[in-house]
Amino acid sequence: MSELSTKPYLIRAIHQWCTDSGYTPYIAVLADDTVRVPREFVKNGEIVLNISPLATNRLQLGNDAIEFQARFGGVAREVFVPIEKVIAGVMAANPAQLADYRSGKDKLFGFFVGQVMKATGGKANPAQLNELLKQKLAG
Repeated sequence: MSELSTKPYLIRAIHQWCTDSGYTPYIAVLADDTVRVPREFVKNGEIVLNISPLATNRLQLGNDAIEFQARFGGVAREVFVPIEKVIAGVMAANPAQLADYRSGKDKLFGFFVGQVMKATGGKANPAQLNELLKQKLAG
């Protein structure tokens, strides 16, 4: 029998810690055609979403996407965000660090991992996050 990965358990533990500590997790998302969000709340191609338990219903933190239902202007809406769009939002918000990373400062990779984990409330799958980040940061 193969051993279970500890990664999903660690992600859930971090999420539980954030919730227990009273932090509100937000994600910044690049809102392109692959993202299902209320378009009227998108500003400059981005949207910031509160993904706390009080703000969401049926929150699913999958390996590929974040899905939930939330109320916008009093109307329940379905939200679907591919994990890569959270990564793109972090890159867009940190252009100086992105330029430094691409000029050879490889140690900034950890900075981007931390920013995405912060943006997802610690819920991103670490293995998938590392792979996606390497692809996206390479340009």
